[in-house]
Amino acid sequence: MSETGSVAAHFKANIVLYGALAANLGIAIAKFVAAGISGSSSMLTEGVHSLVDSGNQVLLLYGQKRASRKPDPTHPFGYGRELYFWAFVVAILIFAIGAGMSIYEGFVHIRQPHAIEDPTLNYIVLGIAFLMEGASWALAVREFDRGRGDQTWWQAIRRSKDPPGFIVLFEDSAALIGLVIAAVGVWASIHFADPRIDGVASVLIGCVLAGVAMLLARESKELLIGEAADPVLIAQIREVLNGHPRIDAVNHIRTVHTSPQAIFVAISADFDDSLMMGEAETLIEELECRMKALSPWITSIYIRPEKRVDAMVW
Repeated sequence: MSETGSVAAHFKANIVLYGALAANLGIAIAKFVAAGISGSSSMLTEGVHSLVDSGNQVLLLYGQKRASRKPDPTHPFGYGRELYFWAFVVAILIFAIGAGMSIYEGFVHIRQPHAIEDPTLNYIVLGIAFLMEGASWALAVREFDRGRGDQTWWQAIRRSKDPPGFIVLFEDSAALIGLVIAAVGVWASIHFADPRIDGVASVLIGCVLAGVAMLLARESKELLIGEAADPVLIAQIREVLNGHPRIDAVNHIRTVHTSPQAIFVAISADFDDSLMMGEAETLIEELECRMKALSPWITSIYIRPEKRVDAMVW
C-alpha cells in the first residue's frame, strides 16, 4: 500500500477520533472566550471539559499508534493491549481534571458568586457547540452501531474490545448533557437573579463527568486485565471441536484479547487414544484452519491434548 493510501486508511479507521478532536478544539476555544467575556462559571467549566476531551482524543490516537507495533521477542503477542492502558489514562484524566476542575470551580463560584454580565454570547456559543458535539455524537453512534449487530447498546458496550469507539460515544454524550446543564444554569442564574445557580450547574457537570469517568475506568480495567472473546465465538469454536469424531471431550476453551482485533485461544481436549502422533498433528492443523475461518481476529491457537481426568475444568 502506498504512503498516501496508508494515511487515508488510518484516517478512515479513526474518523470518529479525528472528528471528535476537531469539534472539541474549536468548541474549547469558543467556550473560553465566552467565559472570559461573560464571567460564567459553567461556561468556563465547559471549556475545560472540551479541552480535556481534545487531549483524550490525542492520547487515544497515540495509543492506537503504539498498539499497532508488530510482535517482537519481548512482546511475542504484540503491543495491542497498550491501547487499553491509554484508555485507562483517559478515564483518569476525565475524572481528575474534567470532573475535579468542574466541581472545584463550581464551589468557588457558589462561595464567591458574580453575576453574568451578558448571557447572549454564552447562548450563541452553547448553541454552536451543541450542533458540533451533536454531529460528532451522530458519527460516533453510526460507527458504533455498525458493529453492534443484534446486541443491545449496553451489551455492545460491555462486550466491545475497542475503547476509542465507546469512549468517544460516552464523551460526546456527556458533553451534550453538560451543554444542556450549562445553558439551564446560565438562564436560571439570570432569571432568578442568583449567580450561585451557575456554580451549581458547574458542580452538576462535574458529577456527570465523574460518573462517565468511573464507567470508562471500569471498562478499560477489564480490558487491560484481559477479557475473553465474545461468547458466541467461543461457542462456535466449541462446536468445531465437539463435532470432530476423533475428539472424545473438550476440557476447556480459554480466550483472551491481546488487542481489539487479535484473540489468543488456548484449548485442552481429550483426543482419541488410538490417534498416532502424525495423525494428531494433522488433526490439530485441520482444527486450527477451521477455527481461524470463524474469525479473522483469531491470531494464535494453542491446543493441548489432555485426558479429561487430568484437566482442570472450570
